[in-house]
Amino acid sequence: MIWPSSSLFKCARAMRYENCVIMSDNLKLLHIDVATLFAMSPSNRIERQNDPDSSPAPRVFFAGCPHGNIVRIRQDIAEATASRLLTIAAEEPPWSDPFVLPQCLGKLVDVLSTDQPIATVGPAIIYELPHHIRYEHSARIVRGDSAEGAQMVARFKLDGMPRSLHEAGFVDASHFWEPWVVAIEDREIAAIAFAARLGDQGAEIGVCTFPKFRARGFASAVTASWSSLASLDGRTLFYSTSRSNRSSQRVAARLGLRMIGASVCVG
Repeated sequence: MIWPSSSLFKCARAMRYENCVIMSDNLKLLHIDVATLFAMSPSNRIERQNDPDSSPAPRVFFAGCPHGNIVRIRQDIAEATASRLLTIAAEEPPWSDPFVLPQCLGKLVDVLSTDQPIATVGPAIIYELPHHIRYEHSARIVRGDSAEGAQMVARFKLDGMPRSLHEAGFVDASHFWEPWVVAIEDREIAAIAFAARLGDQGAEIGVCTFPKFRARGFASAVTASWSSLASLDGRTLFYSTSRSNRSSQRVAARLGLRMIGASVCVG
């Protein structure tokens, strides 16, 4: 089919507009994700990570997408140092490729390393997790807000955690951060999805598949089930994974998740 030149122009313009809207939306989503990840001070400094353990926060958090970047500084960083860090980050072009580190990262590390040793965590790839994803799997799903879920937690409190869960860091039932779902296979918990971060506007999923059940679709099953929990309605959902975690990236691909950006932490 041969399109008139005017039609081609209108089509190209529409595509450019759509791409611009998507990129702009990605930056808005990143702002929600940052607000979900951290507890912030009134001066917009990071106080701590927004998890039930109130984990320590990185000194610098840098996130970005092709439409712009976001940088946040921990509240205990001196004002003069924070100003230098923000100035360096402001000169960085929008982070367009999560597999290429931001050019400013080395400079940020140099500024912080004068005070104490640093550790860099990431990069992480950030995906938008739609609500009510459908994924067919044979596993039996148990939700934390169900009667069966309550019975499971009561049993763990009475008898202790199964060895596989304890070895993975779930030392007691309080580590099932709500809301959560588990996949059951042969009367064992094969995988769990839980709220790694839960904010007013957003929630970020945490997923753990236990060793003997890996590479069998259980992570995708619990991720899809978690996205359908009614208690998460009204929040924007996020799925993040390290750049080196190919298994988690395969889960994102299997579920058709859309990448919205990337992040890196300097601790």
